[in-house]
Amino acid sequence: MAKSIYDSVSVLPYVGEKRLEALHQLGIHTISDLLSHYPIRYEDIQEKDLLEIEDQEKVTLKGNVVSEAVVSRFGPKKNRLSFRLIIEHAVITVTFFNQAYLKSKIATGEEIAVFGKWDAKRKSLTGMKILGTKSGSEQGDFESVYSANKHIKQTTILQLVTEAFKLYQEHIPEVIPAELRTKYRLISHHDAVYAMHFPASEEQKKQARREVVFEEFLLYQMRMQIVRKKQKAMGKGNKLNYNVNDLRNFIETLPFELTKAQKRVVNEICSDLRQPIHMHRLLQGDVGSGKTIVAAIALYAATNVGVQSALMVPTEILAEQHMESLTELFDPLEVRIALLTGSTKTKERRNILEQLANGELDVLIGTHALIQQDVYFSRLGLVITDEQHRFGVNQRKLLRDKGKDADVLFMTATPIPRTLAITTYGEMDVSIIDEMPAGRIPIQTTWIKPKNFEKTLEFIEIQLKKGSQAYVICPLIEESESIDVKNATDIYEKLTAYYGDRFQVGLLHGKMKSADKESIMENFKEKKLQVLVSTTVIEVGVNVPNATTMIIYDADRFGLSQLHQLRGRVGRGDKESYCILVANPKTENGMERMKIMTETTDGFLLSEKDLELRGPGDLFGNKQSGIPDFKIGDIVGDFGALEAARQEAVQLINQKDFLTNELYQPIREAVGFNELEGLDFN
Repeated sequence: MAKSIYDSVSVLPYVGEKRLEALHQLGIHTISDLLSHYPIRYEDIQEKDLLEIEDQEKVTLKGNVVSEAVVSRFGPKKNRLSFRLIIEHAVITVTFFNQAYLKSKIATGEEIAVFGKWDAKRKSLTGMKILGTKSGSEQGDFESVYSANKHIKQTTILQLVTEAFKLYQEHIPEVIPAELRTKYRLISHHDAVYAMHFPASEEQKKQARREVVFEEFLLYQMRMQIVRKKQKAMGKGNKLNYNVNDLRNFIETLPFELTKAQKRVVNEICSDLRQPIHMHRLLQGDVGSGKTIVAAIALYAATNVGVQSALMVPTEILAEQHMESLTELFDPLEVRIALLTGSTKTKERRNILEQLANGELDVLIGTHALIQQDVYFSRLGLVITDEQHRFGVNQRKLLRDKGKDADVLFMTATPIPRTLAITTYGEMDVSIIDEMPAGRIPIQTTWIKPKNFEKTLEFIEIQLKKGSQAYVICPLIEESESIDVKNATDIYEKLTAYYGDRFQVGLLHGKMKSADKESIMENFKEKKLQVLVSTTVIEVGVNVPNATTMIIYDADRFGLSQLHQLRGRVGRGDKESYCILVANPKTENGMERMKIMTETTDGFLLSEKDLELRGPGDLFGNKQSGIPDFKIGDIVGDFGALEAARQEAVQLINQKDFLTNELYQPIREAVGFNELEGLDFN
């Protein structure tokens, strides 16, 4: 039987059932998985001079054993092994904890190399491993450290990798086309895999990583381009030939003129709608940039040709907000619109579903309620998902599949960094509203320590006396013993006592019943409440132009993008607005985030900084966002390689001979032949 890197790791020597199960837990099923189970870090095991090393540094020291190894025991299953080494003219103590079995490897008078942590004050080394007498020449100056588990040791993984490379190295494919290897001066994948596991020098590590990262990014971007081609395949979508004059007249009825950015994205979206393609577009826009109006224009275009539209949002508050604004826009045009949420009464829900199935509704706005099994559309042609990263991939698909080849528009008020946009959403077209409507006054943002909060309460009172309103945001609903952060209930009680009869304070959080939340928000909008204490439930969708002050407690607990979303709840009217961050961060990262927030109101710049400081996994808070989990590539640190890979993937996938040229056979196999069938490469 011919060898393949896709053979099971069970073919390797000494891999029985238990070891196989342990490897599977690490995601290692095949030889390919094992060879790409790269080290998470490398220990520098080259020998160093005693005069060069620093306190607590991990080092390799080599000398002669000058005392017998002694084992002492202290407590159940605890022991200490100690001996002394002479290095040139210095004598140091070496101690190993709970490794008494090493005593047999230590003999007086023999030369030995020990890797461990140096204690400069005691002139001692806490040993981590014995390297024998090798100077590093056999395996270089670095030792690989792998992600392991309690069922399989580091040394075992290294042994298996060594065996796999010896048996299968001839079968490691060279996926990257030769011209790209030359263009980017990349070593072979065979050499890169070897050097990733057994680097002889820092330069080797660097060259190996460059090749592995580029190949990883290139294959991902190739798959993204294939998805993109599939979605753009002619004849697969609905051609919505809306009446251009009707749409133009609708835009002219708007109470304000569109910004240049809004006009640009409207043209991009409407151009997609009129083509027989499946629109798959992401609309990005900062807080207050006017995405809702753009969505309204797209909804009207769909209604104009008799197809239904769905607008799905993550919260009932946001759904109600959209219902209110769209009803006002569409009312003179007799566009039939309805709202469906988890709070919709049974009788009303039954009527809405009946009208929807009969084609008597044009636009349905709602939350997750839209993806219930009993929700049937007569002719769903356009699906818009607002704050789309709040929904899982499967949830978005459930709504899209309620129509036949429906056009899809994703919207987000959380600006996504370009680095993430081309990675996570590489299969989409991206439209960006990068201009704010005229007359928007920048929000003044300041950062204070908790001890100065009394002055903040005085400042709020000055604003309230002017007739304005204020938000006070807390990260928790009730007191928590595990996390020392302010909570909404406690703050609500304190502010109620502080302002007394002068001003009315309300409390809003996600655990309230929908009716109670609606009542609180309605009272705040109608100015019956002057201060609203809330959790992050108001992060998206709440629009109260009279609110001019935003206080955020324990602001360092939030990411920059979330702070920016919260700040965006004020500054929506014609008055100057303020955001006050109350925080006492203990880390440099936390202090840096507070500082950045006071320096800019540019959401896209903040999202880039957030990505740098927190990483992609924390930016959206969950895996559902679709961010790929690269083994080696870092979409922030390796952005240059990511962008280069995207450009090369676009060129490769669009070459006329891509499907027939033998030079591209390895990369075609790597991305999957089945994905390419039926695509037009001309």
